[in-house]
Amino acid sequence: METQTNTTQKTLKKAIAYIRVSTEEQAAQDRFGSKVQKEAIHKWADENGYIIVKDVQEKMSGAKERPLMNEIVFGEDTTNPPIEAIIVFKNDRIARDMKLYFYYEYVLNKKGIELLCVQDDFLNGVDSSVATLYKAMMQFVAEQERKNITMRTSSGRLAKARQGGYAGGNTPFGYVCKSKRLVIDNKEAAIVRTIFYCKENKGMNISEIEEHIHLVHPEMTGRNGKELSYFTIRSILQNKPVYQGLYKYGNMGYIKGEHEPILDVSDKFVEEYQKFDKQVQEEKDGTFYG
Repeated sequence: METQTNTTQKTLKKAIAYIRVSTEEQAAQDRFGSKVQKEAIHKWADENGYIIVKDVQEKMSGAKERPLMNEIVFGEDTTNPPIEAIIVFKNDRIARDMKLYFYYEYVLNKKGIELLCVQDDFLNGVDSSVATLYKAMMQFVAEQERKNITMRTSSGRLAKARQGGYAGGNTPFGYVCKSKRLVIDNKEAAIVRTIFYCKENKGMNISEIEEHIHLVHPEMTGRNGKELSYFTIRSILQNKPVYQGLYKYGNMGYIKGEHEPILDVSDKFVEEYQKFDKQVQEEKDGTFYG
């Protein structure tokens, strides 16, 4: 029974209950006191798949003073995970000004956190049309902000790419991304060099290279730990300019990159690999090479 309870709790969404009461003098006339709000929020959470992990009770007076709510909304400690929702009894407990309420909702949504109300007065009755308008405005603001962020990010990446710097995207096989720069991965770089040696010095096609690596270099695998596939080898061959120290991003042409080239075109590499290749041939029966 305990295991079933633990499993059920894991599937519930974690939420904070926000309760706001007036000063003691006002509370005496408040039919929605802290006890009423707390019970209603917990009951609603139970019925809607949420578990309350924390009760936050605001005791400050004044229409605009909500320090604990501000701490929840703007604080760095409120993140998803683990918190997936903030639940209040009525939205006027957060703000009687709809603009402020929807601004809180907007900021929380950016964190991936829902703002939920047990009794949602803003969206009912005479205020529903105005509330809908404010909500649409906040959604418009959010969409514009997303577009501006995308535009700034794209512009920054393009500017970096024009200087030959790594601007993101899939990291080419043979490299890893460190501190936003392409850095040679020695294990993968050895595979890249072997593939190009087989292509340019032995005249092998992709299928032959694939077979050669599987037979002679079984230790050489892809990033998934499996044998190098035909398509991975083809992709590596198509990326030759990158391995020669060039770089391109988007529709721009190749330029000199900031990264270190993998391909060594010196005679030293060819001689070393030929020596290794000769040893392999002596150990094999020679049928692969003819």
